[in-house]
Amino acid sequence: MSTPVSTDLTPARLKRQPDIPLPEGVCSIGDLTVVSPDLLLVSNFSKCSVQLLDCLKGEVVSEVQLRDYLYRMCLTDRNTAAVQGRKIQMIKVKGRTLTKDRELTVSKDVYGLTSSRNSLVVAYGSSPWPEVISMDGTVVHQFDKSGKSQHFNDPSFMCTTPGGSVFISDIDAHTITKVDAQLNLLQTFTSPLLQEPRGITAVTEDLILVCSRGNNSLVLLQPSTNTMSTLLGEADGIELPHSLTYCPDQKKVYVASYCTETIKVYQVS
Repeated sequence: MSTPVSTDLTPARLKRQPDIPLPEGVCSIGDLTVVSPDLLLVSNFSKCSVQLLDCLKGEVVSEVQLRDYLYRMCLTDRNTAAVQGRKIQMIKVKGRTLTKDRELTVSKDVYGLTSSRNSLVVAYGSSPWPEVISMDGTVVHQFDKSGKSQHFNDPSFMCTTPGGSVFISDIDAHTITKVDAQLNLLQTFTSPLLQEPRGITAVTEDLILVCSRGNNSLVLLQPSTNTMSTLLGEADGIELPHSLTYCPDQKKVYVASYCTETIKVYQVS
């Protein structure tokens, strides 16, 4: 069972740890997610592959090659990942081995992706309106755009909270949007601290971490108070942050730039 995280998350409680070196040197990381306390799943845009990375040794222990360039991915359960491309590729994670599973055909190119209640929430490069699709590709819910101006410009990264809410970062609009599992609009967050937001992850229901690429920082969003604060910046090693993930078992935050030689690691004290 993971240790609860205090709601008093401040810069003083995030301590930088040694970076994880990437074995192939500079590579383009589309996304990353925690599989187990010692393993990260990484989408390597440079190689069109998904890699299982040993956090302790900095070694790729398993890899699957895919046809498309890869950006976003998420775990649908403890042993399965969904990876975005022209189709959604399902990847099985068994121990320290990755294998291809089935492909899920969708109507458009997927850009944003997260898992929620045995379904997938997707955003498309050619459309600003997210959808919820079942695990066979059937559209279950659509963001309600009736009577509204276009809410999203460029929805990219998404995350799901333990309670099932979905947070969506919009690079062009410089916003974070909170929706429920049926894509009903709940809240929209803006702040001068938020510039070109990309990667986003939920630590708890009320602690959301966001990569603010435009000002080289990691921002903490607390929805209950509608506030944002800067947790980490350039002095802490944050430079053009692109994606991030949180490990609840070890209380660690992993941050990657798009083109990088290392993954930054921060311990929550």
